[in-house]
Amino acid sequence: MNLGTPIAIGNTAQIFLYENKIAKVFNDSLPDTESLYEANKQKYAHSCGLSVPKIFDVTTINGKNAIIMEFIKGKTIGDILSENMEQAEYYMNISVDIQQKIHTIVADSLEPMSFKLSRQIESAQQLDKRHKSALLQKMDTITFEKRLCHGDFHMFNLIMSEYNHVTIIDWVDSSAGDVRADVYRTYLLYEQFSIELANIYLRLYCKKSGLSKEEIFQWAPIIAGARLSENVTSEKNERLMKIVNHYCPL
Repeated sequence: MNLGTPIAIGNTAQIFLYENKIAKVFNDSLPDTESLYEANKQKYAHSCGLSVPKIFDVTTINGKNAIIMEFIKGKTIGDILSENMEQAEYYMNISVDIQQKIHTIVADSLEPMSFKLSRQIESAQQLDKRHKSALLQKMDTITFEKRLCHGDFHMFNLIMSEYNHVTIIDWVDSSAGDVRADVYRTYLLYEQFSIELANIYLRLYCKKSGLSKEEIFQWAPIIAGARLSENVTSEKNERLMKIVNHYCPL
């Protein structure tokens, strides 16, 4: 099957627009179960009443695992904002409202966030045994109610279509966990590119939720340590290790 040229390329998959549907074709390096794993998470989010692309099929295309899903016509809020930075507060307000809506959902049926973070921390080669032990122990001391957490929430995963309707994409990292951890993860992603944008986000989320910065930042070393396992080319390991050492000194 000739899908043409991908419209986007990520760390794990290529995205194609084919017959007015999205085909997400996964890299060969991923396990065969990855496509079904991600599709089930997206179906769950959709079943919760969130605006999420419908899943049509989990299949193989040219020998590669793939998900066929609904095509959402529009632009990401991240792209819109990059062309109109003076509207940062307006668009960040929209994104925070959406994230808070996600966080209202009790998600006992999803994988616990603590399982996922533990796996990531254990596999992070930059962390020594003492760091790993300290981070895992710190995580065990935090109590919380399990809520739906997107796991990779930012404005480039929000597609705005006509009439300002917003659809949330990329649910592979979702889990049942602490909303404060999900908020810190978003803050960490924004801070990588703009401390100003990260601070706008944090201020708005705290104002709307009643959470304090201190409550959210107790997750800082854990989320930073887990991110070390992702080996993202745009991320600097030195930055993440500095956060780990600052908030969780040995």
